[in-house]
Amino acid sequence: MPLLHKIAGVVVVCAVVLGLVLPAVRPEKRQAAARVGGAGAEVSGTPRAPAVVATPAGPVPGAAPGAVAVKANELGQVPVLMYHRIVPKAETPLDRSTKELYDELTRLAKSGYTPITAAEFVGGRFDVPAGRHPVVLTFDDSTPGHFALDANGWPKGDTAVAIIQRVARENPGFRAVATFYLNKDLFGMADAQAAVGLKWLVQRGFELGNHTMSHPSLGGLSQGEVRAEIGGLEDRVVRLTGRHTTTLAYPYGAVPRKAAWARADGGRYTFRGIFLAGWRPSPSPFDENFDRWNITRVRSEGKVEENDCTKFCSTAWLDYLDKNPDERYTSDGDSNTVTFPRTAEGRLAKEHRGRARAY
Repeated sequence: MPLLHKIAGVVVVCAVVLGLVLPAVRPEKRQAAARVGGAGAEVSGTPRAPAVVATPAGPVPGAAPGAVAVKANELGQVPVLMYHRIVPKAETPLDRSTKELYDELTRLAKSGYTPITAAEFVGGRFDVPAGRHPVVLTFDDSTPGHFALDANGWPKGDTAVAIIQRVARENPGFRAVATFYLNKDLFGMADAQAAVGLKWLVQRGFELGNHTMSHPSLGGLSQGEVRAEIGGLEDRVVRLTGRHTTTLAYPYGAVPRKAAWARADGGRYTFRGIFLAGWRPSPSPFDENFDRWNITRVRSEGKVEENDCTKFCSTAWLDYLDKNPDERYTSDGDSNTVTFPRTAEGRLAKEHRGRARAY
């Protein structure tokens, strides 16, 4: 087994344990609302100071009849699924075979999930039809099994992108988007190919995210080393696409000694959200416990004993949310409102109260 995958497996185990024993992270003051555009949206400059927004007084207005009919709950949990290599036959614990990916995406589609990008999720503005559930598909390490173009300029059939598009064709309502967290080896492509490939992804709604140049554990690096790793990858993406990335995923889920080093570095990079390695679905972006700098993800895997996947990987969590639909994010179909049962009102983050609707 490659050393990188051994290390990653150990880190995932540690993330599970920490997630169970540490108290919930309370969100710090959030930055001023900023438009987080489509895939690879450009974000430049340093973070602005938090906006002062008056909290509307009085009770939350009533929900639209259509939202009530579908039992909308936009304070529910959202699965952010984490994939690594996609290969014809899985060889390491972090691999998923092409069939396993197809089967899991088909399950999501049949269960009423609609993919959104990580940037859309962090921005809190995404268009999911009423009664359906958002899901974020994230692919780490930009390996060849994620994306490649054939001689005609179409995704090769055994890649993650082609499989996502196939499932979308077969299941109306399943959107063909995902977020790819990039390292310096961009899908095994040379720079000329990578420039074409990255632009192809962006033009079709896929998001490009930052995953550092060489995939080190940032926890043991200095400020200069952290910023060189993140900034080096950012420089390359900007050079090839003309766009900045919007979100970062920590390699191994390891946070630097000072988290601010990873969030922004002048105009070189400025993120709107950062993702961990994960062990559980994320809170809704409208929940007061949502922390955009420590967003949890779920490893894609069946109910195997390794890394306690019997409880904390994708198959187990999707089973849980199917059995407990009141805990899952269900859309009201209107990206301008946030609808939920009145019993959940205490969980609503104050900055979203002006968009709130309850029933």
